[in-house]
Amino acid sequence: MSQIEVVAIVKAKPGHGEEVAAAMKACEAPSRAESTNKLYTPHRDLDDPDTFVFIESWASREALQAHIETAHFKEMDKKLQPLLAAPFEVHILKPL
Repeated sequence: MSQIEVVAIVKAKPGHGEEVAAAMKACEAPSRAESTNKLYTPHRDLDDPDTFVFIESWASREALQAHIETAHFKEMDKKLQPLLAAPFEVHILKPL
């Protein structure tokens, strides 16, 4: 397997930041419990409270894909979609 890092940027519609934060936090513990997860931390931008960033580390790209298929990720995505100003901006990275 080849470890990957993920940075996902989430932009809430104005006035929906708290709902976005709650949905992201609800996905944190079950994501961290996945055996292929090394790091899964949602963040909120201090200068733009409608911008959120996931910083993640997975055992492989396949592990990330399996995460996207989990019930907890799908539930978060379902809650987030009507609250977002734009689609997730996802960067899948490999350490140099």
